[in-house]
Amino acid sequence: MLGPGLITGASDDDPSGIATYSQAGAQFGYGLSWMMLFSFPLMTAAQMISARIGRTTGHGIAGVLRQHYPNWLLQTIVMLLLVANTINLGADLGAMADAANLLLPGPKPAYILIFAGVCIYMQVFMQYARYVMVLKWLTLALFSYFATLIAIHVDWSRLAFDLIVPQIIWRTDFLTTIVAVLGTTISPYLFFWQSAEEVEDLAAYPKRKDLIDAPEQGRAALHRIEVDTIVGMALSNLVALAILVTTAATLHSRGIFSIETSAQAAEALEPIAGRFAFWVFTIGIVGTGLLAVPVLAGSAAYAIGEARRWPIGFSRRWQEAKAFYGTVALATLVGMALNFTAINPIRALFWSAVLNGIIAVPVMVTMMLVASRTDIMGQFAVRGWLGRWGWFSTFVMMLAVAGMVVTSF
Repeated sequence: MLGPGLITGASDDDPSGIATYSQAGAQFGYGLSWMMLFSFPLMTAAQMISARIGRTTGHGIAGVLRQHYPNWLLQTIVMLLLVANTINLGADLGAMADAANLLLPGPKPAYILIFAGVCIYMQVFMQYARYVMVLKWLTLALFSYFATLIAIHVDWSRLAFDLIVPQIIWRTDFLTTIVAVLGTTISPYLFFWQSAEEVEDLAAYPKRKDLIDAPEQGRAALHRIEVDTIVGMALSNLVALAILVTTAATLHSRGIFSIETSAQAAEALEPIAGRFAFWVFTIGIVGTGLLAVPVLAGSAAYAIGEARRWPIGFSRRWQEAKAFYGTVALATLVGMALNFTAINPIRALFWSAVLNGIIAVPVMVTMMLVASRTDIMGQFAVRGWLGRWGWFSTFVMMLAVAGMVVTSF
């Protein structure tokens, strides 16, 4: 029953997520822990709705927009997604190189080239399912944050209070961090990815049909989507909370309020990993990065491919979908090129999360309009509690971005 939702949840804790949660914990201690509890139903609703669009219509979000909305809206949404994904992808590659440099000091550009080359090769020439089977074991390094929680002193009473009682400071840096946390948790690329993967599954499992043509499959399909998405998002948020609490208890408590390097971020794991902290941190960053880069490049390629009616999908051989795989490779190369500047890798990760939070607003409004239309979704149009949570998620993202913009003036 677990598939697109679980992979989406795992890729959500990418290097950008690790850096953002670490920075939030270091800067504000336990003060933003409530965000992990608060964001869980929001991200679950958003991802569930995106999955339902793909499973119901047999098309990804971009494909539905192409059929039912003006071309200018389609191109705008696809362009916003492409820009955000490319910057996020570049930041992830830079962080992977920076983390690898902790273990094997050398020229950072060489590591960037190696990781970009590996990502392109594995995406184009390997079956993605086989690729994920290898990488998912590397992401287990993130569970070291749970182990660290056992070994360090955590002010559990303070954490419980901050977890349940939200505190909001009307200040630009605080609201910017909220946007970053929301942006790395509820990211536009995840919407496009999960909807596209539901469409891929229709090809992988011949008995499955889109729900518009096979409504009798609806009950079982929607139940699977719910379980898959809830498990994936719960895992994602628990890991995020562990990262935030660990850095709050180890870095913030020692007066380290800003993380500027991978070495500083890795220090949070020293209580459990000791001198192997850099190894554990690097494995986590590289593992999640290698898992997330195909999702970032792939979701952009799915969107562009559907908008232009290309043959798309990682289930196809590269000879069958040259334009799709060309877009995947090009997005990775452009992201790689962004690293040949003086940009700080950790700050780049943080600000890519902020950018995702900003771009999520128009994407979520469009997605909710699509999901609520009966002429598109038929009897599976999103209504009731899921529709209310979807619109509430959209409103929260909008409010957070507006607050950040207003306070910046």
